Amino acid sequence: MNAIHSMRRTLLALVMALAAAMTLMVATPDNAQAADNRGWLRRDATGHCTWDPVKYWVQRCDVYSPSMKRNIPVQIVPAARGGNAGLYLLDGLRATERTNAWVKDVNAAAVYKNSNITLVMPVGGESSFYADWQHDPKYGQGQPYKWETFLTKELPGYLQRNFGVSPRNNSIIGLSMGGTAAMNIAAKNPQQFRQVLSFSGYLTTTLPGMQTMLRLSMLDAGGYNLNAMYGSMINPQRFANDPFLNMSGLRNSDIYISAGSGVPGPADAKYLPQHKAAGMALEFGSMMSTRIWEAKARAQGLRVTSDYPAQGLHNWDQFGYQLHKTKGRVLNHMNAW
Repeated sequence: MNAIHSMRRTLLALVMALAAAMTLMVATPDNAQAADNRGWLRRDATGHCTWDPVKYWVQRCDVYSPSMKRNIPVQIVPAARGGNAGLYLLDGLRATERTNAWVKDVNAAAVYKNSNITLVMPVGGESSFYADWQHDPKYGQGQPYKWETFLTKELPGYLQRNFGVSPRNNSIIGLSMGGTAAMNIAAKNPQQFRQVLSFSGYLTTTLPGMQTMLRLSMLDAGGYNLNAMYGSMINPQRFANDPFLNMSGLRNSDIYISAGSGVPGPADAKYLPQHKAAGMALEFGSMMSTRIWEAKARAQGLRVTSDYPAQGLHNWDQFGYQLHKTKGRVLNHMNAW
């Protein structure tokens, strides 16, 4: 009888151990072998974050923004081994409320899957240039746009409390619209960002013709009015948010800029003719703008690394290529291997 009781106790212990193990498996993303720092969900404005279907330890967190009076979704990948460095990844002009394109189109989480740096990918901000707008983006028909405040004043505290990211140890990457924004934000907040990378950004936004190009682009991408951003054409805020005019804030930063030539390459063969034409024009404009910015930056003594591939259009083949190419640079500078 004692032997039977002993066997029952042993079986019960085994069942309880198995149940505990299964609970841990459910709590960990199924692409795991995740380190402890990545294997659990952090708290957010709704209670706790959720696992993103893209896997690679991406958590989708709702962060309340007092300035925008709503929760802002942010896709976050914790550093593999608990490092305190952060890498912000800013989206392009047609940013959606569903996902940051750095996850959807090139899967930055997979690119940085073994890295000791926290990826921070805000969701939304179509046509925003991640700026603090003077008026509602659609004059009362939309929600306030205070993206710079969110990224530099509201989000860092949340990241520090819940993911261990230092407010003073960050890199920032942006593509197209996000490249323009990354250069502005890094220049205006050098205490937060030690490194900035612009992929096919527009870095001379107040030079002749650029305001018209931006106006037409924003009308096409959601019907946004450029004047709602910084007011009239002569408003000082327009000039204060031109990367060409505020680059002095990057004097101590590591800077990487890139833009393709606008000449199609083999990777561009799959695109429709109209998409090729648009990609050629947009990338050529970015390349010219970036080269003008670089000439002034070098004259002012800034530390700039530039890359101008002989082929490449304004598309995710170009942006993804640069993300892979600069991974080592980011991890070296941020000491986050």
